[in-house]
Amino acid sequence: MVTAVLLAAAVLRLTGIDWDGNHHYHPDERYISWVATTIEWPGDIASAFSPARSSFNPYYWPPEASSAGIQVEQDQPRKFAYGHLPLYLGVAATRLADWLEPLTAVFPPNWVFTQDILNGAGLVEFGHLTAVARALTGLVDVGTVWLTFLLGRRLYGAKVGLLAAAFLALNVMHLQLAHFFTVDPYMTFFVAAAVYFMVRAGGAGEAGKRRTGNLLLAAVFVGLAVGSKFAAILLLAPLAVTVWLGWRERWGVWLVTAVLVAFLSFFITNPFAILDLSCEVITPEVPLGPVTIPRLDWRSCYLENISRQSAMVRGDSDLPFTRQYSGTLPYLYFIEMQLKWGMGPLLGLAAFAGLGWAVWREAKRLKIERLKIEDLRLNANHQSSIINLIVLAWVIPYFLTTGAFYVKFMRYLQPVTPFLMIFGAAMTLSWGRKWRRTAVSLILITTALYALSFVNLYRQPHPWVAASQWIYANVKPGMLILSEQWDDSLPSSMWLGDVYRRRSEYRSAELTWHSSTGSNDNAEKLAANLQLLAEAEYMTIVSNRVYGVVPRLPEKYPLSSQYHQLLFDGSLGYEAVAVYGRFPNLFGIYLQPDTFGWPHLRPPAPVADYLADMPGIRWGRADESFLVYDQPLVVIFENVEKLTTGEMMARFVVD
Repeated sequence: MVTAVLLAAAVLRLTGIDWDGNHHYHPDERYISWVATTIEWPGDIASAFSPARSSFNPYYWPPEASSAGIQVEQDQPRKFAYGHLPLYLGVAATRLADWLEPLTAVFPPNWVFTQDILNGAGLVEFGHLTAVARALTGLVDVGTVWLTFLLGRRLYGAKVGLLAAAFLALNVMHLQLAHFFTVDPYMTFFVAAAVYFMVRAGGAGEAGKRRTGNLLLAAVFVGLAVGSKFAAILLLAPLAVTVWLGWRERWGVWLVTAVLVAFLSFFITNPFAILDLSCEVITPEVPLGPVTIPRLDWRSCYLENISRQSAMVRGDSDLPFTRQYSGTLPYLYFIEMQLKWGMGPLLGLAAFAGLGWAVWREAKRLKIERLKIEDLRLNANHQSSIINLIVLAWVIPYFLTTGAFYVKFMRYLQPVTPFLMIFGAAMTLSWGRKWRRTAVSLILITTALYALSFVNLYRQPHPWVAASQWIYANVKPGMLILSEQWDDSLPSSMWLGDVYRRRSEYRSAELTWHSSTGSNDNAEKLAANLQLLAEAEYMTIVSNRVYGVVPRLPEKYPLSSQYHQLLFDGSLGYEAVAVYGRFPNLFGIYLQPDTFGWPHLRPPAPVADYLADMPGIRWGRADESFLVYDQPLVVIFENVEKLTTGEMMARFVVD
């Protein structure tokens, strides 16, 4: 049964890895792959560890960096807000695929494996690396499903482990993220491995060298998790609990040992987090009673990236791509998005109820039995409390910390999802036989249907590809096509038959509705944008990145917030002439998000007709990050009335 679950997980994760037609539509993935093209084996040891010369350093463009088919900077600092380890693993997997390229003759030539992974299609490094790394991400997530089984079995028994693995195998958030070369699935895998070995170190029957070996393995995986994403630093909490429960008499010595092992694991896989000291990271002077901590410049590029990301997730940096979370509630927004889109309603309810059940169960056990924490390690009858405390020492601090963020990308909850699957499975299987069978059947059936419907969307062309084809077929070269700043622009360059069409055939410009807030959202900004609209022949809205935010925030955008409804109503002389989208679907039933309801917009009539022609379920709002990469809704507008700037300006209410 476990083999069947893992096979299903692999099929769901590896189906559609060319989901964007290899056009690199995920911006984070695109940047990681761009950096990865310069990661090469160094020519000599001296340059290998020199931050400004090493081809291993993600914080600096190597002096002689180059890669066929793309433009690569040289001898310049670069931002890299991700862990080194997934980057290195993606490059290593690509080099292995290069070595296996002669096997293309063995497999059918039309397979994605043959074309993209073994590079039978002759992709340039940038494209080949992305394809291979996506496949690697999918396999890593299958590994997380396997670890979920092992951990669930260890915590609650084989049935719980198997059911939890099945839940995770079908989890749509995991399916989606497994299709991207980004760091979150890697962090989640290493987190699951670290907690698993912590549980082994704290379990009954693990003594002497075996217990110590498990602890050291747990520490290694802690370092690898932090080396994938800094948020895994919270693993130090369950690591400390593990050491305290298992090595009470020499807790300090063993904790220091475990932390040192974790640091060594981190350093080996993220060397330039320590070696590159070419950035400026200043902590101010801090009075602390009679002592003053002096102003310090840490110079660490790693800390500079961490501090920048930290300011972003807390909302200290007012960035256009995070304003979507204005007005969202801590914790509840995360849960809402998981219930609607990440897990689905029944699996989501089981997962979060399971977390509450696990916390209540352990608290009740400790209270009723009046156990002292010190007694747990001495009593084999209470081993489940020990290992559950270790798991909860990860899940609770992480959820409480992350759930309070201003920025609430759905993927931020991925590192606790395997554990939520375990708790949900354990709670469900603890019910009476009749209720248990009914609940398990309903959760598995509905979640499987949702998973299949989600994978089905990858069988349709990406909307940006379809819209680009429409533009090449219907818009004359040389015409001005507008896009919205902070979103992508069309058309994409692509092969159409035997002809390679380039986006440079068209003139392009960006509308800046999403920039310049408050007093800078003024008549001058409005006039500049309307001047572009008056000059252009076409304009594209390729996702809800802008119209999902700007109309909701009139206090930030007093003028720009009026634009999209005027555009959709035809008041600015533009008419929607093409609409493209793709949605989870099964048996002719579509699961549609509502991208217009939250910003209180009425979609253009052609868009409303397009959506109405697809029968199905409308779940309401969806997190932008769930939609924008692989299932955006695209609308192409034509300037049919050719209004002047002044005529359009008259439609706006300008104080």
